[in-house]
Amino acid sequence: MIKLLIADDHPLVLEGLKQILRNAPDIVISGEAKDGMEVLNKIKKENYDVILLDISMPRKNGIEILDEIRKEKIKPRILILSIHPEEQYAIRALKAGAYGYLTKDSIPNELISAIRKVSIGEKYIRPSLAEKLVDALKVGFDKPFHEVLSNREYQVMLLLASGKSMQEIAKELFLSVKTVSTYKTRILKKMKMKNTFEIIYYAIKNKLIE
Repeated sequence: MIKLLIADDHPLVLEGLKQILRNAPDIVISGEAKDGMEVLNKIKKENYDVILLDISMPRKNGIEILDEIRKEKIKPRILILSIHPEEQYAIRALKAGAYGYLTKDSIPNELISAIRKVSIGEKYIRPSLAEKLVDALKVGFDKPFHEVLSNREYQVMLLLASGKSMQEIAKELFLSVKTVSTYKTRILKKMKMKNTFEIIYYAIKNKLIE
């Protein structure tokens, strides 16, 4: 039996996932978590084979959770299930230790297959994502600017690109406005840009936001 922890802060999504997984008798939902800190607390108390993890979690996001799990002795296998397209977070998630990345428009059978594959220690990567991974490994002058950003800087960059204010970003990420401002300064410097408009243009051009 595959012991599964589902981590998602949307009740309707959670119920939908439960309904899908009822069709898989070898998968047992052994726990649920509605924010990042709850995920970390649960894996310290109980062993899970797979964690089905949303990227956009309150208190700690999926990438931060992956970074924290690296420090733990017991490392459950993480399958990311996100509303965000592959272009936004997939490569970063896999680099941070995830075993696979699926978007929430995936068909139920694909989700079940992915959980089974990840549970035995294999990666689950779609062909479209495999191509992006190959491109990401290429070293050259055409490497995208956003690849030089840290995970937190990248997260702030996407929020700025989506039109959120400094105050809104600070509230969403549980940071001070001053800290967000510092991240913005670093982002502009690393990406050789002058203002938020250039960030928005870059994100749209590179399909990092819809």
